[in-house]
Amino acid sequence: QVQLVESGGGLVQAGGSLRLSCAASGDTFRTYSMGWFRQAPGKEREFVAAVSWSGSTAYYSDSVKGRFTISRDNAKNMGYLQMNSLNADDTAVYYCNAGPGAVWTIKTTRGQYWGQGTQVTVSS
Repeated sequence: QVQLVESGGGLVQAGGSLRLSCAASGDTFRTYSMGWFRQAPGKEREFVAAVSWSGSTAYYSDSVKGRFTISRDNAKNMGYLQMNSLNADDTAVYYCNAGPGAVWTIKTTRGQYWGQGTQVTVSS
């Protein structure tokens, strides 16, 4: 149905920036809500951000609000997470997520489709 592949992770110093990309295969992606989650070692996977199918509505966790920006380009079947002012607490594997429900379902129940993750490491 939909396959998701993340890229753009890596090592960055505290205060720096990264942009993560989520490449989607499947002609229904443009109708799906999508979002980002992250998981650090020994911790639960947590919600980061979500955006509606049209890009008109976005939600963020309190910990990233004002620093991260979620966006998408449906013509390219791509989703993005721009991460600024990174700190050590942002170190985690970041996962792209998508599903057919309304945007709030990304946070509450999560979408059906997951990428395999990309590592983000912030050094101090």
